[in-house]
Amino acid sequence: MTDAPNLKGFDARLREEAAEDPTLEIPEHAPTKKTQIIAIYGKGGSGKSFTLANLSHMMAEMGKRVLLIGCDPKSDTTSLLFGGKNCPTIIETATKKKLAGEDVKVGDVCFKSGGVFAMELGGPEVGRGCGGRGIIHGFELLEKLGFHDWDFDFVLLDFLGDVVCGGFGLPIARDMAQKVIVIGSNDLQSLYVANNVCNAVEYFRKLGGNVGVAGIVINKDDGTGEAQAFAEAVGIPVLAAIPADEELRRKSAAYQIVGTHATPWGKLFEELAGNVADAPPLRPRPLTPDGLLGLFDTDEETRVVELVPATDEDLRGANAAPKKSLEVIYDDV
Repeated sequence: MTDAPNLKGFDARLREEAAEDPTLEIPEHAPTKKTQIIAIYGKGGSGKSFTLANLSHMMAEMGKRVLLIGCDPKSDTTSLLFGGKNCPTIIETATKKKLAGEDVKVGDVCFKSGGVFAMELGGPEVGRGCGGRGIIHGFELLEKLGFHDWDFDFVLLDFLGDVVCGGFGLPIARDMAQKVIVIGSNDLQSLYVANNVCNAVEYFRKLGGNVGVAGIVINKDDGTGEAQAFAEAVGIPVLAAIPADEELRRKSAAYQIVGTHATPWGKLFEELAGNVADAPPLRPRPLTPDGLLGLFDTDEETRVVELVPATDEDLRGANAAPKKSLEVIYDDV
């Protein structure tokens, strides 16, 4: 008969651990693992795919081994890298292979272009499934394909920031990535998403997580400064500012890569690649909704807006006549 374990003092240790302040600062340091797994978040249309396709191409041009994984149901991450060609997604390929009684192989879902290895997780058809659950299923399949044994300098994950469900928060919640980068412009909506991501990082840091925000890439920078002010307010660096340039827009729309030394923007993406590699994961200071709105307040005097509560009579409008009640009213005795 096996001896019972000695649990003396175990209860006390658990109580001490539970009593520790969860808001204690976690040391910030540069990633030490050979492979840097970096999750990039941003609002839909903010330029994540444009930034990542060109960033990954530049990293490969600089001699780095790069894996780019699209985790956006739109599956548009790799289309720029592959000149407008959509590659089969992991989710749709896995479904077809399962119906055929076959196993998914790496060559079915991973493709090469310009020295970059790339794949798309994909997502369900509209109204027929949960995008976040699809992300989880996709990563489970990647693990079966040997993801943790692959040899890369950088693994870049393109995540949609508008969606806040568990699947899209996977890299932050499960410490799958060492750091997060947010993409934003000088507009409220993209910075709202960036602030939301900072909120998620801060939440999981309090629970013992280690993922931090390495910085923000300002895309379509028109020089108005709101994104720069946001970065300063939350305590993260600006890794690059990509100008609002008509030629850049046209080349992106034509599926042309500009993240190469053969173009005038090569130097910009080379600097971005260096900043992405070296930036440590920081613990951000998310803004309150009012603080975020304050970045766009151009009035000299602070506006004071009073919230006026609505009444039941307001809502019922023409039907605001008193309703008869069955409540029994007793006279005072």
